[in-house]
Amino acid sequence: MSKTQITFLVVIVAAIALIFFLPSSDHKDQITYYPQEDQMSLVTISTSAGDIHVELNADQAPITVANFLKLAEDGYYNGTIFHRIIDGFMVQGGGLDENMAPKPTGTEPIQNEANNGLKNDRGTLAMARTMDPNSATGQFFINHKDNDFLNHTAETSQGWGYAVFGAVIDGMEVVDQIALSTTSTVGGYADAPLEPTIINSVTVSE
Repeated sequence: MSKTQITFLVVIVAAIALIFFLPSSDHKDQITYYPQEDQMSLVTISTSAGDIHVELNADQAPITVANFLKLAEDGYYNGTIFHRIIDGFMVQGGGLDENMAPKPTGTEPIQNEANNGLKNDRGTLAMARTMDPNSATGQFFINHKDNDFLNHTAETSQGWGYAVFGAVIDGMEVVDQIALSTTSTVGGYADAPLEPTIINSVTVSE
């Protein structure tokens, strides 16, 4: 065997050894990537007007999604209604029963996550609250149009905005139907439906 052939053989063997002993990066990439995908929970809000299928974003709103899922699993939302409805704005539910009686969650208010970059666009879910930015408990609303003025602008009482934590992926026609409900002032609540849409259950989809 010539010196040139020996040199070529050594180069080939070294190259093969390098391929086998280099650490694999593919597996690490998958480990860091897929958990982000798993942060999306699919939830069905079953109502008397039809089903609304929602994707919750625990990656960007972990506190809010965990609170919503815990209340759903405990059956808190069962029998509540969409009690505040403004066509072309939003439909709000999850806090009153069909007699317009408040249904306390029995939980502490959660931290406002409106600074997560998610926008109050049509079809998104956000948490309802009082003037206190960190007062949300169980009530939520579905934006019926793009409501930019509800978005986070600053960490002040006026600028905190409303925390978006999910979006409707199927059943927006049900939301549109709810938005057309005839409303009035009922039991001291403005923009309340005369014939309420009942939330039968909120369940995590299989």
